[in-house]
Amino acid sequence: MRRILFKSKIHRATVTQADLDYEGSVTIDRDLLRAADILPYEKVAVWNVTRGTRLETYALEGPSGSGVICINGAAAHLNQPGDLVILATFAEVEEAELAGWKPTVVFVDGKNRIVPGLHEEIPGPQRRSA
Repeated sequence: MRRILFKSKIHRATVTQADLDYEGSVTIDRDLLRAADILPYEKVAVWNVTRGTRLETYALEGPSGSGVICINGAAAHLNQPGDLVILATFAEVEEAELAGWKPTVVFVDGKNRIVPGLHEEIPGPQRRSA
């Protein structure tokens, strides 16, 4: 059996642009793509923390160090500059791979720069007491 598991995410990135006239996708700073192990054209879930919307699209590579998170195409109706989003990917995993599975989590600041030293999520109820 294969299971679909959370593979990686960029947590609480700030949308820098929304381009309604582009065909589709989300443009992501190359450095963030690499840190989160996301490839160009890979399927990406976009969960908008600000508006509560969710959608799926694919990643395009933006310039390194730019901090760009540009939501393209029709998805620009649901995501605007300044919104906080979570960009997540998933992978099909064989049963034999489950024991050592650990997703990659990239935390960023308000300018979409990687926050060093943060690599693990703390589940909601535990986070409140931490």
